Amino acid sequence: MMVSLIIPVYNEEKIVAGTIKTVRDYMENNFKDDYEVIFVDDGSGDDTLKIAEGLSDENIKIISYEKNKGKGGAVRTGMLAAAGDLVFYTDCDMAYGLDVIKTGCEMFGKNQNADIVIGSRRKHKDGYASYTFIRKIASVAIYMFIKICGGVKSSDSQSGIKGFKNSAAKKIFGLCEVDGWSFDCEVLLIAEKLNYKILEMPVTIINHGDSKVRAADGLKLLKEVLKIKKRVKKLELK
Repeated sequence: MMVSLIIPVYNEEKIVAGTIKTVRDYMENNFKDDYEVIFVDDGSGDDTLKIAEGLSDENIKIISYEKNKGKGGAVRTGMLAAAGDLVFYTDCDMAYGLDVIKTGCEMFGKNQNADIVIGSRRKHKDGYASYTFIRKIASVAIYMFIKICGGVKSSDSQSGIKGFKNSAAKKIFGLCEVDGWSFDCEVLLIAEKLNYKILEMPVTIINHGDSKVRAADGLKLLKEVLKIKKRVKKLELK
């Protein structure tokens, strides 16, 4: 069983080398040579691409393009290019650690009919332990809006770790259009419409990087969720 890991990167010159080395060691120790890691450079304006290309090899692959699209566009590019039987995506700061990849694979192994495994901070007793009080309140508010107004059934749509069987990844991301932060909602709404079986994996923040998400992004997310819900509802599936 081959495992693919997609990591979108944008202006990450300070951490990308460390991430590549850490991820390579982890994947080799747990999956030997039966893996690939695809770093998708989302039009970085610094030395991210140069550094990543210098550390690439047969298993560490780099995809890049000049114009910045957004996290959704970068993840979609990587997911559609992935060759693994199971395909995961996470962030360059590895906020949830890397053991979640192995745990996700084990969940797929124990649940043969599962199509998707997503991380959920709401399912972990310490899922939000490192968050400030204000951020916890904001997270709850966004969750309730996405659930009630957006119609997403999963308990943590914005978690940055998700895994898919390859066939499900190709089908879902082939239908996605959102390039920005709200792409996770689009992914899950399409998955739910396709009646894919989704499992939730308890996760918590392990590595604390500098978040690129700002208050304005949260407001934009709320507006876009309604647009996504409307589009997915009209989507004709074959």
